[in-house]
Parts: sequence; C-alpha cells; structure tokens
Amino acid sequence: MINTSVNIAGVELKNPVMTGSGTFGSGMEYGEFVDLNRLGAVVTKGVANIPWPGNPTPRVAEVYGGMLNAIGLQNPGIEVFCERDIPFLKQYDTKIIVNVCGKSVEDYLEVVDRLGHEDIAMMEINVSCPNVKEGAIAFGQKADALYNITSEIKKHAKQPIIMKLSPNVTDITEMAKAAEAAGADAISLINTLTGMKIDIHKRRFALANKTGGMSGPAIKPVAVRMVYQAAHAVKIPVIGMGGIATAEDAIEFILAGATAVSVGAMNFVNPYTTIEVIEGIEKYMVTYGVADIKDLIGAVQE
Repeated sequence: MINTSVNIAGVELKNPVMTGSGTFGSGMEYGEFVDLNRLGAVVTKGVANIPWPGNPTPRVAEVYGGMLNAIGLQNPGIEVFCERDIPFLKQYDTKIIVNVCGKSVEDYLEVVDRLGHEDIAMMEINVSCPNVKEGAIAFGQKADALYNITSEIKKHAKQPIIMKLSPNVTDITEMAKAAEAAGADAISLINTLTGMKIDIHKRRFALANKTGGMSGPAIKPVAVRMVYQAAHAVKIPVIGMGGIATAEDAIEFILAGATAVSVGAMNFVNPYTTIEVIEGIEKYMVTYGVADIKDLIGAVQE
C-alpha cells in the first residue's frame, strides 16, 4: 500500500498533482476526459475583481517545444466565478485552489475578501500581473513589491495563500525568500518565461501583444533548476510546474524539492495528462519500493 497524499499549509491533497492555472478553466471543459475526483487539486483560471476582456488576437502561437500565449487573463470576474465555477467544482472530491490576479494591490484584496466567504481550500496569487501603479512592472519582479503585496494579502486572506513566482527575474531565491518573509503559506513556480515569435513571411509578430508567456516541455530544465533553488532557500512548501508532460517529469520536480506539481500546457495536447501523471507516480513508487511520497520530496542526492 502506497501513500501519495501531501500536505500544503494544513490542506491535505490525496496526491500531489494539480492543474496549471489558465490551462484547465475550472474543469468544466475537461469533465468528459478527466475524472476530477482523481486530482489532488484543481487550480482555476485567474480571477479578477471585474471582468477582463483579455488581449487582442492573435494571442496564441506554437513554438518549438511549447507555446506562447498572450491571453491577457481574460476572465468573467469574481461574481460570475463564485456563482458558476465554485458550485461546479464543489460536486467533486478535489481541493479547489483559486488563482487571483489584479492590476493593483486593491484589485487583489477585493477578490481575496470576496473569496473569504467561499468554501475553497487555498488561493494562488498570480504576481506576474503588471502593476499599473509601478509602470507595469510585474509584482513578482521586484522583491519589495512582492513582499508588500504578500503581506497585504495575508492580512485579508481567510485561506492559505500560494504566491506564484515569475521566472523573469535575476535571482529566484530572493523572490522566494521575500514571499516567505511576508507570510506566504507556499510558493508555486515557475510561471511562463517571456518570449517572442516573428512570422518571417508576413514580417509581423505572431502575437498581437508582440511578447507572450512561453510554456511547454522546452522550459522544464529551467523550471526544475528554479524549483530546486527555491526549495533550498525557504522552509514553506514549493509547488513545481513548467513543462510537465509525463510522470517522469513530475517526479523530477518532486526530487528537486517540490511538495506538489501542476500540469499546464500539456492539457491542451493531451487532456488525459494529469491522470497519466498520477498513475505514473503510483507505478514509480511501487517499482522503487517507496511507501510514502513524502520520502521523495527533495530526495535528489548531492
């Protein structure tokens, strides 16, 4: 008998596999492919205080080993989300983690306050959003801005908060430590890497936004390195993501120090990826005689 359950900030997940925000909606689109009851958690698409229309099209482009997206966090806003998405997810035996986005600290706090009345397990705070008051530099790109927004959210949050870190920084450990010092219950990383694609025949940018977030298998080695560094810099749990396509990929993140993992872009390629990862982790544990998945967390040998 193997034990795949993990604990993040007092929240028990039946297994360490969750969905990457923005790649799974709130599970409605995937219901016919994936038994949501089998997932450790569903991480929802980003939710803002008001509806966001997102960026102009085209806003998705395929690249070697992944994709670029500049969706712009299109979402219907917190009220529609609470009325429609949370009741849908409550039907299933999985933990609900709501991804929160905003353009100012006040925007985030509005959503966090509203979610305080809802039956959700945790919130994941997307600090890769541009801070309109700071000249559109993302909250997650400056340690002091990350510290400030984390500490403000902690004053309001009724549920544990996961700060989702941007990889577009010089030193990921500095950001991880700032989040921990400000009271974050966990951190998740990596968010997308900033990339660009140019159509040489049209001599135009492939995305209307010019740049977009790169995700997919090509970013995995960068993500594993950053997760390893962050996990060794802080004592709070780390959730690893970035290019996970197989159970082997997920196990790599866990060995690097991740308590849990998120499957993102691969949901678009193969809707069964999350289930295959869960089953693959179980098979690996049986093969190598690992009774408890906690014995694998950070177990890479120096």
